[in-house]
Amino acid sequence: MDLTHTPNLTGACAFMTTHARLLDRRRFELLRGTGTPAAVVTALDAYRNGDGGYGWALEPDLRSALSQPVGALLAFEVFEECGPAVFARAAQLCDWLESVTRPDGGLPFALPTTGPDAAGSAPFWAAADPDVSSLHMTSELAGAAHRVGRDDPAVRDHPWLARATAFCRERIAALVRPPHVIEFRFVLDFLDTVHDTHPWAPAELERLAAFLPKDGSPLPVDGGAEGEALRLLDFSPLPGRPLRALLDPAAVAAELDRLAADQREDGGWTVDWVSHSPAAAVEWRGYATVRALTILRAHGIPLAHDR
Repeated sequence: MDLTHTPNLTGACAFMTTHARLLDRRRFELLRGTGTPAAVVTALDAYRNGDGGYGWALEPDLRSALSQPVGALLAFEVFEECGPAVFARAAQLCDWLESVTRPDGGLPFALPTTGPDAAGSAPFWAAADPDVSSLHMTSELAGAAHRVGRDDPAVRDHPWLARATAFCRERIAALVRPPHVIEFRFVLDFLDTVHDTHPWAPAELERLAAFLPKDGSPLPVDGGAEGEALRLLDFSPLPGRPLRALLDPAAVAAELDRLAADQREDGGWTVDWVSHSPAAAVEWRGYATVRALTILRAHGIPLAHDR
């Protein structure tokens, strides 16, 4: 695909070396073909707790050391990137998720954090009700786990994932309009992921995807920062997926060009939401840079070493 803007790999390398946390540097190496899955998972282990879950600011705006559902999401993202290599830690993470799943099969948006352990975290994490099941959190985790399960039978067949999938199916069927835009993103992501394995998913994906803007215009995040919005590549980052077939190719191409153009002079990408600590502001940029380059490379866009 030809774009007006070509991302600069040399600049991205310099940015990652200068600013990114070790985990994202290892992920960047894996993306470039110079790293190994084992090295990535070793870096991920720094965020792992003895209970099998993940905390320690793996989600940069949740600084707590305690294992959290959102930490599990980011860990599953790493396990997915490492595929087809399989690591026992992924199934052990499912065991931890089973231990914090509510009776209806859903996960809370976040578990309680108090005192100094809550310092530096976004207020919405601390304000979450641990006694309420969240479609947002359950759908994003179930979708990520199903993708890991394509390579890892222990995750694919884990009883937690079956329970979470059933919860999502019931809650999604009850939706008559899109939920909050971030939750909407993960609902569509979940449906796109299980499209080919769960016969009820295709109709639900087509029904809900119809609410996406036909012209690819961004959807503002209610309650977010000024200008914060989700765009087509947030909903459908990779080509060849069922959701992508429902989107306007011209709008997707325009978004890819915009993403390439968003590389900053220092070589990295940034995010449009508020970071709640100085550390998070830097850590999110490393994460965003790996994400941007992953999307661009998946679309066959060459990465120039020099401008």
